[in-house]
Amino acid sequence: MVWQIPENGLTLSLTEPVVILEGHSKRVGIVAWHPTARNVLLSAGCDNAIIIWNVGTGEALINLDDMHSDMIYNVSWNRNGSLICTASKDKKVRVIDPRKQEIVAEKEKAHEGARPMRAIFLADGNVFTTGFSRMSERQLALWNPKNMQEPIALHEMDTSNGVLLPFYDPDTSIIYLCGKGDSSIRYFEITDESPYVHYLNTFSSKEPQRGMGYMPKRGLDVNKCEIARFFKLHERKCEPIIMTVPRKSDLFQDDLYPDTAGPEAALEAEEWFEGKNADPVLISLKHGYIPGKNRDLKVVKKNILDSKPTANKKCDLISVPKKTTDTASVQNEAKLDEILKEIKSIKDTICNQDERISKLEQQMAKIAA
Repeated sequence: MVWQIPENGLTLSLTEPVVILEGHSKRVGIVAWHPTARNVLLSAGCDNAIIIWNVGTGEALINLDDMHSDMIYNVSWNRNGSLICTASKDKKVRVIDPRKQEIVAEKEKAHEGARPMRAIFLADGNVFTTGFSRMSERQLALWNPKNMQEPIALHEMDTSNGVLLPFYDPDTSIIYLCGKGDSSIRYFEITDESPYVHYLNTFSSKEPQRGMGYMPKRGLDVNKCEIARFFKLHERKCEPIIMTVPRKSDLFQDDLYPDTAGPEAALEAEEWFEGKNADPVLISLKHGYIPGKNRDLKVVKKNILDSKPTANKKCDLISVPKKTTDTASVQNEAKLDEILKEIKSIKDTICNQDERISKLEQQMAKIAA
């Protein structure tokens, strides 16, 4: 399901998705928006299939259902969204061209251990993986998709059994590794010189993390030299973890904040499906991030009648528009309910504020007397 968050955030619970995408036969565990094309969404499910959708029309346009023989652990787009890489339970890392529907490169037993792996694309086109050795030691590795025989770098970490989740900042080439069940976050810098993956530091806390979220760069506070913000999931709460670089100067730090990928798409969905590529549209964070006007997602379903064979029965043709009209009226009613609820909520707030003002005025009168 795809949901549209209102302009100034949620004031009411959302109950109506903008569109429901149906195509997987089993549970869907992975979704990832295309980095540069508008309304292109990738999903991967327990049916070992990857589907790429045009959310603007609600259609599945690419279905990669014969490339993975086992469960897919994760999927990552490259910088311009022309390729994806996947890590799978069969211990293979695959680099796939989704539009040609072919595997460009693959590595068997990228990590020999049986526990789950992760694979992500870096900005330079290399692939970074985390996994386990045969002796159950945690490993991280760097690969060149043009030659996957041997890794560029391979490092042993420790013997903990938590899966290492990589979070990557393409602007500073830093990778943060959050182990599931660990109480620490390790971070590394990726460079062109040996040993390629340089350990920087470890953030430690008392409680283990059940999961971790990552704030996009444009959500950070540039005035406080904040370079990363995580959202650590506990059993009953979500805790922000803020990482800053101490600097004496109050001026904008250009080296910490090179131009970063903004929210605006570089391509329309149709252009990408036709074969075009484009790098992300970059924005400066010099004066903080100023959000633009949200573009509402309008799902325009293609007319089913256009694609039906001419020999259809007459009754079939009549029944389709009727269903569309019913759906439209249901959606209108739901929208009306939503607006009425919002009006009521605003009126309640105004009433509460009026009461508060009159109480404060009474207090002022007492003090003045």
